Amino acid sequence: MIRTRFAPSPTGFLHLGGARTALFSWAYARRHGGVFALRIEDTDVARSTPEAVRAILDGMDWLGLAYDEGPVYQMRRMDRYRAVIADMVERGLAYRCWMSTEELDRLRAEQMAAGHKPRYDGRWRPENAARHAMTPPEGVAPVIRFRNPDTGDVAWDDKVKGRVSFANAELDDLVIARPDGTPTYNFCVVVDDIDMGITHVIRGDDHVNNTPRQINIHRALGYEPPVFAHVPTVLGEDGQKLSKRHGAISVMEYEAAGYLREAMVNFLARLGWAHGDDEVFSPDEFVAWFDLEAINPAASRFNTDKLNWLNQEHMKRLDADELGRRLVPYLGRAGLDVTAGPDPARVAVLLRDRVHTLAEMADAAHYFYATPRPSAERLAEHLNDHNRPAVKGVAEAFADLPWTKEAIGARLKSEAAKHGLKPPQLMMPLRMLVAGTTQTPSLDAVLALIPRETVRSRIAAGLEL
Repeated sequence: MIRTRFAPSPTGFLHLGGARTALFSWAYARRHGGVFALRIEDTDVARSTPEAVRAILDGMDWLGLAYDEGPVYQMRRMDRYRAVIADMVERGLAYRCWMSTEELDRLRAEQMAAGHKPRYDGRWRPENAARHAMTPPEGVAPVIRFRNPDTGDVAWDDKVKGRVSFANAELDDLVIARPDGTPTYNFCVVVDDIDMGITHVIRGDDHVNNTPRQINIHRALGYEPPVFAHVPTVLGEDGQKLSKRHGAISVMEYEAAGYLREAMVNFLARLGWAHGDDEVFSPDEFVAWFDLEAINPAASRFNTDKLNWLNQEHMKRLDADELGRRLVPYLGRAGLDVTAGPDPARVAVLLRDRVHTLAEMADAAHYFYATPRPSAERLAEHLNDHNRPAVKGVAEAFADLPWTKEAIGARLKSEAAKHGLKPPQLMMPLRMLVAGTTQTPSLDAVLALIPRETVRSRIAAGLEL
């Protein structure tokens, strides 16, 4: 059975790069009827926080990335790690090293001065220490190092990058436990993946250099490593590494800005993956189509315009009632009383072709739920002695008019013609009086959603200014 995992460090929010990795891991498991597990890699005690864990869980929940197992917290598995390390030392797979930080720094400086790659030289390997009659210094706690193979290559067929190979001679003996006994990242990952039965590791390509070390530890412990798929970096719109200026923010900020979950999943999926020419698709379609081989190994760029377009397309796909239901929280966040205006579904359908997000929609819907207060100066830009009689005539004509879009539209045209006005000369002042803005959908459709007496009272109040 396919078993994937998402393993974030809880040192911050869930950003777009991490969310895409989680999405790919989730989709691959779902596509193959497998298991998607969540692991919290919280061994960085100084930087890991409960708030960051909550932010990660909230982000995954919003995106709909439900996990089947977990969360597994690494800090709760310390006894397991120490037991494995002790066994590795006992079997000669790892050894104690008393080399001080100062000695290691001097060694690296000498190697670099000689034009060599800086690396630990294995001096505390038991046979080397015995040959040089080295004895452990008193009062110094050792680290534990994994005994890496000296010869040959370590290679794997990456599902995204193709064949990747490293010479073991380029890899030194990795520290797997610090002097205080705390295990290190590369070691914990291997033990976790073995214990959790992970078959496929889908992660960012910044982990490529860790992979050969992890493969060697896997094999030393008697296990074949999982299949690896290293996905490319997400770049900002300027082609540089993603930063807080263009996308490296919490995915929950996109929720707050009014993006739909479906659109964000669609957008993240298209950052480095494609299914033919399909641009707009649902999460279910994505799962049905997803495969690792279709991931582009080249870095992909964040694009705000593309995200906005996708979100608008997904808003158009939702039926009226569902779109209205999703709009309601954003109306509340904008300080609007939903009970004071029309059905949000009708408002949403009227506005969705004009906005990109639900937050924009709530802002554009303000006049449906609260009385606008245009200034006298703004009104004077559109209301004048030439069109004032027609505006007053409209207000009077609305008194006994059937309150439908069709009847309202017909009356607006007839009143404009009666007073010798072009339609915009009547529509613009009416928009300002009723909506407080000249930027609205078709005026007849807007007025039909606002109660008749509310419309007449707003016109009357404006005419008195």
